[in-house]
Amino acid sequence: MDASVRRAIIIPVILFSVFAVLRVLAAGIGESGAGEGPAENLTDGLRPSERGGSLERGRIEVPDGYERAIFAGGCFWCMEPPFDPVDGVYAVTSGFSGGTVSHPTYQQVVSGNTGHREVVEIVFDPDRVSFSELLEIFWVNIDPLDGGGQFCDRGSPYMSAIFYLSDEQRTDALASRQWAETSILLPGNFMTEIRAYEAFYPAEEYHQAYAFRNPVRYNFYRASCGRDSRLRTLWGS
Repeated sequence: MDASVRRAIIIPVILFSVFAVLRVLAAGIGESGAGEGPAENLTDGLRPSERGGSLERGRIEVPDGYERAIFAGGCFWCMEPPFDPVDGVYAVTSGFSGGTVSHPTYQQVVSGNTGHREVVEIVFDPDRVSFSELLEIFWVNIDPLDGGGQFCDRGSPYMSAIFYLSDEQRTDALASRQWAETSILLPGNFMTEIRAYEAFYPAEEYHQAYAFRNPVRYNFYRASCGRDSRLRTLWGS
């Protein structure tokens, strides 16, 4: 086999392996998800979305008049912080959606065999923040030109998507994509799917509020993944 062909095969495999190890190290967990260790407890008080949320594995009760948004933007650890401080956001929960397996575990999902993607469920008060405003936050925190994952996380569990829960949300999502296509700084086809919502399954408790509870591990992972540098290239500072 030609040396250049060998390099073309081996280098992506090595990079994928390195980033997979970095994420496991950042999580501080083994393959089973057990023994993840205590949170760092370096930040006092509640994260903003704990106003309405629980970190337990289970559904957040949606108050009367509130709505839900489901976004897939790659690693769900990185998709919670953009929405946490938004006025009108009641709860942000990491989980899985889009697949065929009921109540999947994290390890099942990242194996790529369930059809699920890592997502965040956002419960919000539409009188204080609109779905369209949440969509703008979503777009500038993802790489919509990437159809094979997001940043260093590769494969179908990390592919971006908007899961609409109503015809109105679908209309808003399509309109927001037009806005994003005119706002992005690089040319290319948008690969982010806009698809109907079917079900949401919360991820294990140790994944919830990961950036808030484990800031050192989270920042190490995020920097290693190159997420922020790519976002600046796509959307500006």
